[in-house]
Amino acid sequence: MAATKEIVTTWFGAFVVAPGGAVVAYPFPNDAGALAERMAMRRAGELAPEEQRLLDELGTEAAQSRDRRLVRSQVAFGGIASTEIDPAAHGQDSDTLRGLLLADSERALAAAFDPSSHVDEAVRAVRDLDSILNTLRERIASWSSRDEPLPDPEDAEAFDQAVELSAARSEADPLAPMIPELVEGRRGLSLRYLELRRSRRELETSVERAVASFAPNLADLLGPGLASRMIAQAGGLDRLARLPSSTIQVLGAERAFFEHLWGRAPPPRHGLLFLHPDIQGSPRRLRGRLARALAGKVAIAARLDRQRTPLRPSITESFRRRSAAIRAPARSPRSPPPPPG
Repeated sequence: MAATKEIVTTWFGAFVVAPGGAVVAYPFPNDAGALAERMAMRRAGELAPEEQRLLDELGTEAAQSRDRRLVRSQVAFGGIASTEIDPAAHGQDSDTLRGLLLADSERALAAAFDPSSHVDEAVRAVRDLDSILNTLRERIASWSSRDEPLPDPEDAEAFDQAVELSAARSEADPLAPMIPELVEGRRGLSLRYLELRRSRRELETSVERAVASFAPNLADLLGPGLASRMIAQAGGLDRLARLPSSTIQVLGAERAFFEHLWGRAPPPRHGLLFLHPDIQGSPRRLRGRLARALAGKVAIAARLDRQRTPLRPSITESFRRRSAAIRAPARSPRSPPPPPG
């Protein structure tokens, strides 16, 4: 049976357009809260109460609509694209729509915001400080070597202590006199270096505390430091929780992965997960299997943390058992298989 009526849905109501232009209106309540609720329902693919009432009253009468939510046995997809309903004729205007869209956008942004994005910024800040500190360390070591050689910069603790002692003096070594105007300048540079070192340690401690608080399962499995780097590398806890374990396994090895795609290198077996003690301290031939097992547990822990699930030590214990089974000596053919991870 040919469709003779068209159902037109808008942000302010549902309408049946009959031949000849007659319109039967099922308007939404003229209230900002009700309009916003119906806008959210329509976006989610659900039917507003007025739309459901329209379909119920339509019964088995044939109709057509360009709104796929309404398409069912008696409603076919189709209609006149230019069919429009004037909102002013039903007590609405463009200002109301603008307010609804702005409010809906704010709610969507708030719902989509991932607080762990701050971890990404903090981890990047630590990296930036590391780069600055390395440059300053080399410069201070080079400058100080002109009159008072400092310990090897690779020994960070001894180097920092020497810099602190040097900065505490107001004059340069009398055996190697320095231009007086530069004594205070070098001392100030040393003090700035020491301040940055303290800032770096404080920031790293803050990141570890934050990760242990909002991602306890990841922090327990990987340690707060590695957990924060994994979250930052993935672009937030939300995205990490959506990644498959195969992707988690090679997070941080993107460059090696693309080299493999170009045929210039074998596939990477691990990325940041290499920093986990169980992987880093294992023979090279076992690291791929260990990284694969750990990535599976990371995927589970991330999803639990995304759901705000309290700490479950069983995840870490399960990985430890699996790690021990992988690193165990080769079994004889009659030996029982290792327990599942």
